[in-house]
Amino acid sequence: MITLSTLKKYKKEGRKFSCLTCYDALFAKMMQNAQIDTILIGDSLGMVVQGHDSTLPVSVDDIAYHTANVARSNQHALILADLPFMSYVTLEDAVINTRKVMQAGAHVIKLEGGAELADMVATLTAAGAPICVHLGLTPQSVNVFGGYKVQGKSEDSAAKLLADVQAVVAAGAAILLLECVPAALATQISQTVDVPVIGIGAGPDTDGQVLVMHDMLGVTHGRTARFVHDFLTDERNQTGAYTGSVEGAFALFHQSVIEGSYPRPEHQFL
Repeated sequence: MITLSTLKKYKKEGRKFSCLTCYDALFAKMMQNAQIDTILIGDSLGMVVQGHDSTLPVSVDDIAYHTANVARSNQHALILADLPFMSYVTLEDAVINTRKVMQAGAHVIKLEGGAELADMVATLTAAGAPICVHLGLTPQSVNVFGGYKVQGKSEDSAAKLLADVQAVVAAGAAILLLECVPAALATQISQTVDVPVIGIGAGPDTDGQVLVMHDMLGVTHGRTARFVHDFLTDERNQTGAYTGSVEGAFALFHQSVIEGSYPRPEHQFL
């Protein structure tokens, strides 16, 4: 079973680890067979499962439901789960909703934000809830950002991101997730902190890589983000145990992350 200690050991050894979003038991079992290291029950389910145009309508009950589905089938991966939009505005809300999602089966709770989360991270960590802090492009703040844009490109915004990282790590954050951050900045962060760093659109040097399951299977609609790669199509073009299968695509993603062949230069932001 992958634990936080496992991920810290991987980081120390320089071994990369894989992460995919998942929302139900069947796909969780396939991911287990493919040896995916970590699973994220993301509020991305609002878009890929529920059909919304953003993550904002997702509720805590939605996350708890899908977390329980995944947990029943998982005996391998570390399970991360989002607290959705406006569900942790106050510390009281954060405690109540963290308890609900962890009792559903999550091992780590993911929050979006920066230095303003420091006190919350410290309190939840002290109470026994490991926290992953999501920085950079945080989809729950898409209306504040004015769209889905790369973060940390200017000198000032990079400095703010670095300060946010330092604050949440000092508060006890167990994992960081960087989204749509220039590769050089993500490399600097990954090399500076002693906690595992997961990247999505953050270059090749983070400790782990995450993609939304539907995206990496080529099941998308509309514009595809630069960092997305269709592993199912790749699997169809190869021979092996899983020829053109979903489970094979998961295994190929895991292998590509471990070997460092994903992400490629075209998947990163400069």
